[in-house]
Amino acid sequence: MNIEDFMLTCPSKKFLGVECLGCGAQRAIVLVFEGKFSEAFKMYPAVYTVLLFFFILGLSFIDKNRRYSPVLMTLIVINLVIMIVSYVYKHFLL
Repeated sequence: MNIEDFMLTCPSKKFLGVECLGCGAQRAIVLVFEGKFSEAFKMYPAVYTVLLFFFILGLSFIDKNRRYSPVLMTLIVINLVIMIVSYVYKHFLL
């Protein structure tokens, strides 16, 4: 068995033939956990900010004394910008 046997398929790519902004994120996260950091960044440039977002989101559920919403909103904006720029670069400039 391989980890790729358990990965979800992208409905946009499967049914419409068009990649979405999140295509490659699952494989990039697997590459990070395998220690292939530069390959993960090349596959999905927002991988590190997405992982940071989920880490802080988990921390916000554990630590109720602090307000994490400004940090989370900032990370959402940063992630969206990185995703859109990398999508445009990947599909229209290459």
